[in-house]
Amino acid sequence: MAQAAASATTGSPAAAPPRRAIESGVPDNQQYLHPLLKRNYGNWKYHDRPRPGVLHHVSHGGEEVWSVRAGTQRQMDVHTIRKLCDIADRYADGHVRFTIRANIEFMLSRREQVAPLIEQLEKSGFPVGGTGNSVSMIAHTQGWLHCDIPGTDASGVVKALMDELYDEFRREEMPNRVHLSTSCCEINCGGQADIAIIIQHTKPPKINHDLVANVCERPAVVARCPVAAIRPALVNGKPSLEVDEKKCICCGACYPPCPPMQINDPVHSKFAIWVGGKNSNARAKPTFMKMVASGLPNNPPRWTEVS
Repeated sequence: MAQAAASATTGSPAAAPPRRAIESGVPDNQQYLHPLLKRNYGNWKYHDRPRPGVLHHVSHGGEEVWSVRAGTQRQMDVHTIRKLCDIADRYADGHVRFTIRANIEFMLSRREQVAPLIEQLEKSGFPVGGTGNSVSMIAHTQGWLHCDIPGTDASGVVKALMDELYDEFRREEMPNRVHLSTSCCEINCGGQADIAIIIQHTKPPKINHDLVANVCERPAVVARCPVAAIRPALVNGKPSLEVDEKKCICCGACYPPCPPMQINDPVHSKFAIWVGGKNSNARAKPTFMKMVASGLPNNPPRWTEVS
């Protein structure tokens, strides 16, 4: 009322109240659960796998749910998403979810729908599998599509590798469950797996001194280096940066805050393969991975040497 009166006397429009941020956080997953999963949440008698790619859940009350898992190409266009949703509406009453490795799971309450769903998925190019002692879908970073510092296209490497491992995804014939991952840079992601394919830069960054002063906040770049190999410098009368190549470990951490420090190279950016290791300590102590191959060429689009 006071605001309205003030605007009436002064003739100026009333100031809009400040917009308040909505603290929503992660949405509650209960609203998206299959009705039988929600009704029997935490009340399961047992789970089993009738065949690769199918999980069977039985509650203490006798109710049953089947989860059919299929592989996707991870980065999907709208046409593919609509196709998957159409399949879900036809066979699973629209109940689907994506796993952390971008597999899609269809949840069904009727056994007779499982076989037709599998047949339709395979016919549409979505292999059913990824459960038990199989090669699960490869986790990867964003690559050329979204990342701002990629040295390779992690999703492209995944496509090339999964073409080779197609049968190992559809069957459960591994000695144990196998997780793989790929990374498009050295510093952010890609090592959370039994076997990891990680880009490695083998040369220090090339600095475009004409651009550093206008593009980079030099103190932030100096602070970003984990081995203190970067320091301010004056080059051709302009503020710039210099790299102590004896200290530099070619990690690429300086490139995000300063793109003129280009480290990606078509020849000197390679791949390394790491095996084993564990990041968490849920059931055992964290351990380091072991590098078993390095210097593999970064050759798109099939990455044959890596495969």
